[in-house]
Amino acid sequence: MKITTLAVSLGAGWVAQKAVAALWTKVTGHSPVHGDDDDATVASIVAFAAVTSATAALTRVLATRGTSRFAKRLHARKR
Repeated sequence: MKITTLAVSLGAGWVAQKAVAALWTKVTGHSPVHGDDDDATVASIVAFAAVTSATAALTRVLATRGTSRFAKRLHARKR
């Protein structure tokens, strides 16, 4: 169960990261910022960090809950 949750979380995290980067580029017109980017403002770095952190937390919770629900349904079918 733990390995499955880890695999689902990693996959969902990768997809979420790509989605956030694409959405950030579409909304702001700039590529995602990094801490070592000299052209980025502190406000944009903080905003991007907040968005990515919230997305990572939500992705982790949803992946864990989804995997748990799937495991319960699978276990119930075996009975």
